[in-house]
Amino acid sequence: MSYLPSLRQLGYFMALAKELNFTRAAEACFVGQSTLSAGLKELEEGLGIRLVERDRQSVSITPAGLEVLERAKAILAASQDLVEYAGASGKPMTSTIRLGVIPTIAPFLLPSVLPEIRHRFPDLKITLREDLTGNLLSRLAEHKLDFALIALPYDVKGLLVEELFDDYFWLVAKDGDPALKGKEVTLPAKMAERLLLLEEGHCLREHSLQACKRADISKAEGLEATSLLTLLQMVESGLGIALLPGMAVNSSLLSNSELVAKELAAPAPKRVIALVARSSTAHLEEFAALSACIREQFKIAPKQKNIR
Repeated sequence: MSYLPSLRQLGYFMALAKELNFTRAAEACFVGQSTLSAGLKELEEGLGIRLVERDRQSVSITPAGLEVLERAKAILAASQDLVEYAGASGKPMTSTIRLGVIPTIAPFLLPSVLPEIRHRFPDLKITLREDLTGNLLSRLAEHKLDFALIALPYDVKGLLVEELFDDYFWLVAKDGDPALKGKEVTLPAKMAERLLLLEEGHCLREHSLQACKRADISKAEGLEATSLLTLLQMVESGLGIALLPGMAVNSSLLSNSELVAKELAAPAPKRVIALVARSSTAHLEEFAALSACIREQFKIAPKQKNIR
């Protein structure tokens, strides 16, 4: 029979890749450094490739090691999902679900969805983590989250994906701004150059650029925002215009401000709200239930023509 690495060996390798230090990696695995080194040596010999380069001062992962690392993460996550599946068998909707949500969804969706989930499934517990999409998907792969609520388009290859609903973009500007003139609002090149964006890492930034069909828009006034609230304060100060998701427009975010939101001309740009999980997840019933609940809560979202 051909060589098969053990979960323990893969765990040692993942710990070393994270710490890049044998002493700290051994401590993280609760073993001695000699045990960890022996396990890694067996892994390298069994696979027939060098995973780690080391000298007296540094540790680095080889290109082949980086490829093995991604597969090791998937294998360990799948094995943990298997254990969870066995433990939850016969007891659906009674576990704890670790849910990640991006900042441009969390405040607008969770307040209506979570109470309904609690009402329908009182024994189901949900813990939340708000973070950027890339960080959430990394934690999902590392089995630190069960599901993530994100906005597409985004690279979700290899994941279980449930598209929930479309969230159309609206133009937001200070009352009286020339961008708001006319019955239908478009984003010509001159207007797009005034577009204020969130900082790098926010998927809403990329979605806004895609909506303008441009990837080379200079930062208006050289400014970027760290949150939607900051972005809107910048718009209200007259520094530029912004694109805002419909779920944010239909919230109270623009209340008591001088901002006006208008729909964009058809075909209006949009993002797609989606729930994602590992393909090996042990929580398929919870995944389906949460997806259905979110979809039901947002299936009759009011379509407003002009919101202040």
